[in-house]
Amino acid sequence: MIRQQQTLVLSPYAALYDIVVPKDNMLRQINELVDVTFIYEELEAKYSLDNGRNAIDPNSHV
Repeated sequence: MIRQQQTLVLSPYAALYDIVVPKDNMLRQINELVDVTFIYEELEAKYSLDNGRNAIDPNSHV
């Protein structure tokens, strides 16, 4: 089963994102509006729990 990521830390400099990218930036607004959590449900059946390694969200921090 794919464990869902709770937080994503891209860089220790991620705080610069808030300084450099304006609050009204179109890509920032899209990021806040689009919910892609449905992807986990869509792909859950594609991963085997008993064959090979378990699927782990590569962005999760275990």
